[in-house]
Amino acid sequence: MRKTDRKTENLVIKALTDACEIALARFEGFSWLTHLVNYQRFPASLTIVCVYETNAQLATSDREAMCTLIQAELASVGIPIKDIRRQVRFDTEENCNDENDGKWRERFCEFLSPARGRAI
Repeated sequence: MRKTDRKTENLVIKALTDACEIALARFEGFSWLTHLVNYQRFPASLTIVCVYETNAQLATSDREAMCTLIQAELASVGIPIKDIRRQVRFDTEENCNDENDGKWRERFCEFLSPARGRAI
């Protein structure tokens, strides 16, 4: 990772940490979020995964508000994203436990695989 990539990564982490703290207080059932990125294609390659506890909680969540929150936090550190909805995915602990025995690394590899075409 280049020095500039590390700086950008730190900005992304700061923005998403702030978004996560706000989301924990604002969205019932929200548990955590993470991101995946290829800095050779940044910011287009940035994928943010928001994880809720259950499918029922995710079904009643305000996904648009979550996307708006994430977009605002990224913009606050100088990372503008045009259409954040294309870069935010939603999943649940329930799905990971049922489909991947709780192995998130395996799950992330699966849904990012172009062969599977999976979208969360």
